[in-house]
Amino acid sequence: MSGETSHQAHIGPYRLLSRLGGGTGDVHRAAGPDGRDVAIRLLPPGAAPDVARMREVLSPYVADVLDGEAAGPRPYVVFRFVPGRPLAETVAGQGPMSGDALRRMAFGLAKALAAIHLTGLAHGELGPGTVLVVDDAPVVVDFALTAGADAGDDVSAWAATVAFAATGRPDAPAEALPADLRPLVAAASHPDPAARPSAAELAEASSRLKLPAPAPRPAEAPAAPAAPAGPAAPGPAAERETAAHETAAHDMAVTLGWARLLAAMVVVAGVGVVIMLPIAGLVLTLVAVTLLRVAGTTARGWAWAFGRTLLTVPYAAVFTVAVPLGLAAASAVGGKLDSLTACAFGAGAGAAVLWTAPGVSAPRRQLERMFLPVARRPRAVAAAVVGLGVLCLLVGVGAMTLTPSFSPTYGLQRTLESSMDRLQHAVNRV
Repeated sequence: MSGETSHQAHIGPYRLLSRLGGGTGDVHRAAGPDGRDVAIRLLPPGAAPDVARMREVLSPYVADVLDGEAAGPRPYVVFRFVPGRPLAETVAGQGPMSGDALRRMAFGLAKALAAIHLTGLAHGELGPGTVLVVDDAPVVVDFALTAGADAGDDVSAWAATVAFAATGRPDAPAEALPADLRPLVAAASHPDPAARPSAAELAEASSRLKLPAPAPRPAEAPAAPAAPAGPAAPGPAAERETAAHETAAHDMAVTLGWARLLAAMVVVAGVGVVIMLPIAGLVLTLVAVTLLRVAGTTARGWAWAFGRTLLTVPYAAVFTVAVPLGLAAASAVGGKLDSLTACAFGAGAGAAVLWTAPGVSAPRRQLERMFLPVARRPRAVAAAVVGLGVLCLLVGVGAMTLTPSFSPTYGLQRTLESSMDRLQHAVNRV
């Protein structure tokens, strides 16, 4: 059905219950066809949320995306309903955060952004109004609704949001922040987006923060006699929420682990193919990593992806040349070196650099994101592991036993073979 709500009680299969607020479009509390409590964010006409990718975001610190409609006159996104108060209201009512509460806020926001960025999305509107506080922990809502959002901008928004939580002001001076928090906020606010830490790095650093506990408030009047002090036991709701957060975090870690394994197996198979077919394999690798970069960016597109790939080519070329030279040098110690095999292994090393060398992680991470839907389903991931395992075995056997083919550049093949033979002969004479 249409997204218009003023004269209708439903949006698609969802029955509207009450209006919750504004922001990027209107948001309503609603009931799903199964009775589930949800929040529906109505977006302006022409918006095109990537609902499929938004559903891949898995974190106890991010509201789950359950459904959505990207087409039609009024797009909408359906989030899990989060029964929390906005951070702005929490700070206004209870005052700025400090101690463990502030550390949990900084850590949870960073983990939320890391989970969003892992899927290739960015929040775009992180702030006190898009962070709900549930049992003293943050839950981020309304992410990836704006076009052209950037991960670097999210990191800067993290700094402003944490500063607001600590002081009640997003533009608070550094001296108003706890001493241990100042370097992180300063780094995340760096004018150069490339110099800012990633969300994952912020989460790691935030987990080690030691922030001072709030100073006790002076007594305003004599208090009535109280029962002997003791540790406050969490209520059943808090216990259930904590257990749900822990379960979700564990499930996310398992899913990411499987996705990383499947991506690694694809890379291993790809490198094996390059060893068997060095020229054709390297061309295919360049095309593949460029396409993955295009798929993993939200706004930069082909020019940026192609430029990033070109920047890694000299890096890969160093290894492509160094590995055959190293093997030729090693042949001086003893043993016969097949010249074409040495060149093929050099090509394989160059391909590995294009995929996943230090500082070159975008193609591998995008592969991991692509495998997330498979990694969530046990049967699917088992079938994928078996299939890719067999492929890696076959490709590995072929790479170790077959003579490399430099088709279609047979002239280059003869030149490489002749050059390596001369080099090996010179090394052996020394």
